[in-house]
Amino acid sequence: MYQITLEINKLEEGPYLGTSPDLPGLIVQGASAEEVVGFAPDVARELIEVMLETGEPLPPGLRPLPAPTRISIVVPA
Repeated sequence: MYQITLEINKLEEGPYLGTSPDLPGLIVQGASAEEVVGFAPDVARELIEVMLETGEPLPPGLRPLPAPTRISIVVPA
């Protein structure tokens, strides 16, 4: 399990775009910020799996969480 920062911006065209400074290559688009947050973990996991399978080094900003006990989550209001 890894912890990453997800940055979400609303595009002028309407949808929202999520990227991460911790995981270059992570790009997630959704109709809402909540949708981006929902899609991001699966996209990040797939990107990390490809990096591990191809022998590409993981970015230094990627922080493993060996035994998470407290994780911040976003709850839509």
